[in-house]
Amino acid sequence: MYATSRLSLRVLGVCLLLAALPARAGLFDDEEARKRIEQVRIETEDRLLKLEESARAQLQLANQIESLRSEIARLRGQQEVTANDLDQSQKRQKDFYLDLDARLRKLETTITELSQKLAANAAAAAAKPPEPAVDPAQESKDYEAAINALRAGKHVDAAFAFRQFIKTWPKSSFLPGAHYWAAVATAQARDFDSAAEFYGKLLNGWPDDALAPDAMLGLATCQQELGDAKTARKTLEVLLSKYPKSEAAKTAKQRLAKK
Repeated sequence: MYATSRLSLRVLGVCLLLAALPARAGLFDDEEARKRIEQVRIETEDRLLKLEESARAQLQLANQIESLRSEIARLRGQQEVTANDLDQSQKRQKDFYLDLDARLRKLETTITELSQKLAANAAAAAAKPPEPAVDPAQESKDYEAAINALRAGKHVDAAFAFRQFIKTWPKSSFLPGAHYWAAVATAQARDFDSAAEFYGKLLNGWPDDALAPDAMLGLATCQQELGDAKTARKTLEVLLSKYPKSEAAKTAKQRLAKK
């Protein structure tokens, strides 16, 4: 009976062992599955991270490419502007050199002409005999001689002397007086045309001279003597307007009152 019991126990143990084996096998399969799932999750996350990094890198690369394209377009625009500016600058520089060359040629021609004129003048001056030395005191002597002839009543001689003085001394300070007294002398000689001419030259050349009012009065006298009363009256009116405070103006006023 004991042997039977032991046999029963063994059979029961074997049965229990057989019953426990599937449970242990199921427990092992669950742990292995969890490990596999965890490994897959980790691998998946790693792949996702790598994909995200790759996407970011590609996005950065695309942005860099677009930035480079924009920069290339900008540089091309600058290049076109620079090329256009360079063309315009070269054109302006060419025009400037052409204008400068034309001016230089014109200047060279002018210098050549001036050089030729100077050479001709120098040659003419060299061929011209030297002028005789002028006595500074002779000017006063000639003027005084003409005045003395007028004082002596030699009106024709005085007129001739003043004409010669004007011709000989064209830069003399006595020229206003020489013209005035030449007019007086020729008027006394009854040459009113010549007298009017001398008076006119004095008035045109030296209108502010002290003798100008008397010259205008003498001119009116000559015009009256020549039969041009209308012009003589007009000359007297101008005398009153231009030299109102002169002694000649008083005489002119009296003459106009009589007409």
